[in-house]
Amino acid sequence: MPILRTSVLAPIAIALGSLLAGAIYTWFVGEDVNWDWQNYHEYNVWAVITGRYGLDALPAGFQTYFNPIVYFPVYYLRHLLPLPYGLMIIGAVHGLNLLLIYFLIRVLLREAATATAIGASILIAAVGPMTLSEVGTSFSDILTALPIVAGCILILSADGSRSGRYVLAGLLIGAAVGLKLTNVVYALGAAAAVLAAGRPLAATLCLGVGGAAGALAMGGAWSLMLWREMGNPIFPLFNGVFQSRELVPMNIMDWQFLPKSFLDALAYPFYWLVGDNRSSEHPFRDARFAVATLLLLFGVGRSLVARATIFTQRDVQFLLFFIVSYAAWLAVFSIHRYAIVLELLCAPLVVLLIVRCLAGQPGSSFAGATSLRLNALMAATALLIALWSQPGDWFRRPWSNPFNPVIPLQLQQPAVYLLVDKPVAYIAPRLAPQSRFYQIADIALPIMPDGTFDRRIRAGLNSPLPGGVWELHMRGKPVREQLLERYGLRVDPSRPCVDIEGAQLGTSIEACPLAAREK
Repeated sequence: MPILRTSVLAPIAIALGSLLAGAIYTWFVGEDVNWDWQNYHEYNVWAVITGRYGLDALPAGFQTYFNPIVYFPVYYLRHLLPLPYGLMIIGAVHGLNLLLIYFLIRVLLREAATATAIGASILIAAVGPMTLSEVGTSFSDILTALPIVAGCILILSADGSRSGRYVLAGLLIGAAVGLKLTNVVYALGAAAAVLAAGRPLAATLCLGVGGAAGALAMGGAWSLMLWREMGNPIFPLFNGVFQSRELVPMNIMDWQFLPKSFLDALAYPFYWLVGDNRSSEHPFRDARFAVATLLLLFGVGRSLVARATIFTQRDVQFLLFFIVSYAAWLAVFSIHRYAIVLELLCAPLVVLLIVRCLAGQPGSSFAGATSLRLNALMAATALLIALWSQPGDWFRRPWSNPFNPVIPLQLQQPAVYLLVDKPVAYIAPRLAPQSRFYQIADIALPIMPDGTFDRRIRAGLNSPLPGGVWELHMRGKPVREQLLERYGLRVDPSRPCVDIEGAQLGTSIEACPLAAREK
């Protein structure tokens, strides 16, 4: 029977193993309560479903207007299924990245893709610090890695003559960009890869057509809404270019993780090797990028000394995809979460470089001692990378203590809430449905005087709700009275503040009643 053939049975087994690995890991590490989920992943989807965008004022700060489409699957899985099953399903989907790594190494090595080469690639990919940190979470980096890696496979397998694969690759990568704009660095990598194809002009055109269609399908409607409502199709980003009146003409950028110099940039893979987490908020450790860098230098050096080409055209395309994407990521963000695709691709890259550096000319077959030596080296390298890796942590709760806060009696009536801290927007869906939520403390997106949001806030305060007016902040931080002064309010000392259990263990949200400031 065809299904019993190794060529069919192996990918089926790896697919099932990948799904199971993602689900089991999610069950093992606990409930996801990451900072971004607390800030905007949960709120943005709820706001679309319940029509809050015309009522509230930026509860999640500038992230309120990020495209929420990519967060719908995890939102529904989380709320429609009992814990932990919903998040285990999304973890299983995340695990399918390992199946794509299997297909990628098969495309790269063809007949040289031994069981050891495949196993080493999958093992290295499975222990990526950022990859593991996002399995079973609401983060979209690992979810959008699926179409990007699939697009890379299609580009490498097109052989320069299959235009349909370039269109489909563009469609997948463009869709990933439409869902999350930071994926644009991989679109640049894909463009570089097709320039090295057999028919570069036709390949580039097909990739571009597919990319535009994918980006419009996944992000076009949201961008059109932002253009109509805010005057900026990617609001609030690049407002120095589009100049929406709801934000000062500035480009919001996070510069804290960028390298300080060219030499500093070159050293990033070795920083990660020793556990220097300058590209992430939380500690992690990873050897794969340092190993890949050394192997690449060795391969290029060997090629120059021997005056022989050790890389195939397909290898060159893959190297261009990786190097251009990495360089763009390093120059624009250097935020490690956005490099999950690179982390995954690094696994087959390490195996490919070992094979090309030590196995002779491309197309040469493995035999005897050479095969044993290569297999042993690949297995040892993968094992050492796996043992050395230390995943990041974006906060989880044990399944035995899921997040299910009790709302104090004082907050069970519809009220107006002024948010003077982040992240607290995730609590909005748990309060009375008719309540209104106004964020007034976001430094990156301050409320513009007499702008749409400023007028909305003042109108809301002039139309009181039965529960009164409250401010929300994380317990342990001081109340920012100066922000309340702008709206003629102060904390009411005659009534007590109340606490709501926070999503992260040991934290809570403090709600304090407000009153009119004495004139």
